Amino acid sequence: MKKTLLILLLLLTASCAYYPYSGGYNYYQYPYYYGNYDPARIVDAGQDIQLIHRIRQEAVKRRTALVNQIRGLLGERGIVIGQGIHQVRKSLPELLEDAESALTTLSRAAFAEQYERLLELDKEIKRYDQKMGQLCQANELSKRLAEVPGVGPMTATIVAADLGEGQHYANARHYSASLGIVPRQSSSGGKSVLLGISKRGNCYLRTLLIHGARAVLRTCHNKEDKLSLWLQKLIMRRGFNVAAVALANKNARILWALAHKSEHYEMSVSA
Repeated sequence: MKKTLLILLLLLTASCAYYPYSGGYNYYQYPYYYGNYDPARIVDAGQDIQLIHRIRQEAVKRRTALVNQIRGLLGERGIVIGQGIHQVRKSLPELLEDAESALTTLSRAAFAEQYERLLELDKEIKRYDQKMGQLCQANELSKRLAEVPGVGPMTATIVAADLGEGQHYANARHYSASLGIVPRQSSSGGKSVLLGISKRGNCYLRTLLIHGARAVLRTCHNKEDKLSLWLQKLIMRRGFNVAAVALANKNARILWALAHKSEHYEMSVSA
């Protein structure tokens, strides 16, 4: 009898320890247990910035799908437009104005509606770009991150939201590894073999960093600062794409250091 009571008492104590109303957990750890759950109370500024990025990313996907659809439908009618959204923006209005084109009256009206949708998506994406620029200027960390070459308002805002003060990562390499821009390893018997980048982690951030690095590489040929000279030698030795990934990896580590140490970016001018 005493053993039974002791077991029941232990079970009751364990259930109270895990039951949310016992006081063991607070509202912010397990808010969904409480009847007065309000999601707005646990949403921070970083989540708002990520929200804007996701909405813009979805708009870009819709625009890409629309451009591909326009090119495909025109190709079925024997009209070929070059790849890229700029080619569609340039060629489609000329095609609609050409009275001798292969388009019928009905198809011409349909493509005109598609072109209007494309212009609306361009305006929507531009509004989100302007909003990100405003968010970048309003945040002290984002402004410091945007000083790094190849890091614009989009990259600065999403990195600031994702990284914070860098306390979640032990060092800069851990952060770059979380973005998948460090080499994969196939090591055995004390011999290290480095392969291509791992492509693990945050694909969106990795894409932004690599695109920004490519923009820097395109304008580094006529410059003589230390970074540009290093990139010029790297392009000659390993190629453009490898140099872009190397600069993206370098920028990721610099961004972590700026966030962790609360410092401003300082570029070395001399070679």
